[in-house]
Amino acid sequence: MASVVIDKEKCIGCFKCRDDCVSYKIKAEGNKAVFVGDTCLECGHCFAVCPTGAVSMLSYNTDECNEIYDIGNFDSDKFLLALKSRRSIRKYKDTDISDKDIKKILEAGRYAPTGTNSQDFHFTVIKEKLPELEKKAVDIFKKAKKGASAFSKYLAGIDIDDKFFSKGAPAAIIISGKSKTNACIAATYMELMAENLGLGVLYSGFFLSAAKLSPKIKKTIAVPGEYTPHVCLFIGHPDVTYLRSVPRKEIKVNHI
Repeated sequence: MASVVIDKEKCIGCFKCRDDCVSYKIKAEGNKAVFVGDTCLECGHCFAVCPTGAVSMLSYNTDECNEIYDIGNFDSDKFLLALKSRRSIRKYKDTDISDKDIKKILEAGRYAPTGTNSQDFHFTVIKEKLPELEKKAVDIFKKAKKGASAFSKYLAGIDIDDKFFSKGAPAAIIISGKSKTNACIAATYMELMAENLGLGVLYSGFFLSAAKLSPKIKKTIAVPGEYTPHVCLFIGHPDVTYLRSVPRKEIKVNHI
């Protein structure tokens, strides 16, 4: 079955779909556009650019695809200031996150760009079992602190308490994928959505390290075998207020 179907009755022969086709699978036959072959990257550019809605993607539910909003509508100076103002949050209120907000954060990740449009994400939302998993992770790091592990030197002056990983956040999302780059891009989209919802985010490489060392944590988060956990985000309502952005080192850049 073809990935894309073009309705000849609706097609007006503008060939915008052909000109924007990443896979070069749309050709002109007379004054109509025609999809050639069985498969493509399924990027959706042809669907999005068609002025008459002549393009269908049979493997997808496109009911949600009726609106667009240009990111250029945001004031660029304010948008940059918002990016500069974000902070990693390490203190959270004892307040739950709504399922509606979690859904929006996941949806932001789902729409993140991926190489060759692989859409190779798997998300693990941890809420109910977070205390249990964090306890296992804390036990692992306490043992590592006493031993000669790769973490022991770093952990020497740190108090590993019961909230060492989550900092009191009520939820975590693990982003897994076949590509680390794609997973990191998705995580960035998700963080920005969380920030927009008034939530705070902490990237936790430590928790993923503990998960790799614990068969019990691995089994509980149940990431499918073809995916690798790459990013863990702890998410919650911040219990700290920052009053200004922070300094950064001078930019290093070549203009050639």
